Amino acid sequence: MIPVNGKTPGALAKWRTFQEATAQPTVWRAWAGALASQAEEISTGIRSRDYDEIWFCGAGTSAFIGETLCTYFNSRPGRARYRCVATTDLVSCPRNYIRPGVKVLVVSFGRSGNSSETIGTLDLLDRHAPDADRLNFTCNVDGVLATRKAPGPGEQRLVLLPRETNDQALAMTSSYSTMLLSALVCLDDRPPMPVAEAISRLASAAEAVMAQSLDLARSAGAKTPSRAVFLGSGVLQGAAHESALKVLELSAGAISTLWDSTLGFRHGPKAIVDANTRVHVLVSGNPHTRRYDMDAANEIRAQYGANTVLTLGPNKHEVDLHVPTVGNDAWTAVLYVVAAQMQAIVWSEVLGLDIDNPFSGGTVRRVVEGLILYPMEE
Repeated sequence: MIPVNGKTPGALAKWRTFQEATAQPTVWRAWAGALASQAEEISTGIRSRDYDEIWFCGAGTSAFIGETLCTYFNSRPGRARYRCVATTDLVSCPRNYIRPGVKVLVVSFGRSGNSSETIGTLDLLDRHAPDADRLNFTCNVDGVLATRKAPGPGEQRLVLLPRETNDQALAMTSSYSTMLLSALVCLDDRPPMPVAEAISRLASAAEAVMAQSLDLARSAGAKTPSRAVFLGSGVLQGAAHESALKVLELSAGAISTLWDSTLGFRHGPKAIVDANTRVHVLVSGNPHTRRYDMDAANEIRAQYGANTVLTLGPNKHEVDLHVPTVGNDAWTAVLYVVAAQMQAIVWSEVLGLDIDNPFSGGTVRRVVEGLILYPMEE
C-alpha cells in the first residue's frame, strides 16, 4: 500500500481499484524477469519476419496502449510501418484495414480477452487474413485472446501477464500499465537502458508519483472540477487519452473530460476551459518538445488563472508534480497515467461513488459484451 505523508490512506484502502492501482510497482518488479526471458525469443522472431505493417489493436484503454507504441516506433528507421488499429474500428470498417498482399503482424491487447470486438477481430483475421502473424498480450488465462488458436498459416505468440494484472474493478489500472511495459520490452530493439534497470526505476518512480498525486488531489479539499483536460505531445498523447478516460469512468461522467495535443488544444478545443476546469499538461522529457508544453501551460495560466493548470513532468523546479523521465517519454508514459489514476480515485471518493463500479445501473461495464457481429462480405 502506498503511504501518504507516512500514513496508509485508510478510507481508500477498502476499494479494489485502489488496491490494484497501488500494486503496480510490485507487479512490475515481480514480472520483469519472466518477461525478459520471453521477450528475447519474441523479439528475435519478429525481426526475422520482415513485416510491411505492425498493427496495435485493442478497444478503449487497450487501444490507447497502441497510440503510445505507434507514435514511438514510427520514429525509428525501418521498412515496417506501425499502425494503431482499434478493434472498434477494425470490426466496423474492416475494408479500411485488411488488404491482400500486405505482410502484417497484429499485436492485440486485452485485459479480459473476451470483449465483443476482440472476438470480432479474431473472426476477421481467421477468415480474411489467415496469413497475418499474431502477438497477443492479455491478463486473463481463460480469455479468448489467450485460448483461441489461429487457423494459420500465420504464426501466433502469446504473452500471458500475471494474474494480478487482471483487474477485477471496472477501471483498467495495472492491466494497462503492465501490458504497455510488456510490449515495450518485447518490441523495443533499442531500449534506452537495460530492461531490469528500466523496470526498477519505473517502479520506484511510480511509488513516489502515487504519493505526490494523492497529496495533491486531497490538498484541494473536497472540491472536484467540473471539467478535466489532459494534454500531451507525441507519445504522451496516448497517455493523455487514457488519463482523460480514467477520470471520466471513475467519476461516472460527473467530470467531463477532454484530451488533446499540447498545441492542438489551442485551435478551438481550449473553449472548454472555465473557472472550474483543471488542465493537466503532461510535460515531455524531450527538451525541444518541453518548450511548447511549458509555453502552453503558461498561456492557459495567464488567461484563466494559476489554479487552472497542473503541470506534470521531469524538471521538479518547473512543474507542480514531478514525473522523472525514465529513458524516454514512451517508457515514462505509465507514470503520467499512474498520477491520473490516483487523482481519479480521490475524486470518485469525494463524489461519493462506488469506486469499483461507479455505474450502478450497469450502463458501462467491465467487459463490453453482447455486440452483434456481422460478417464481412466477400
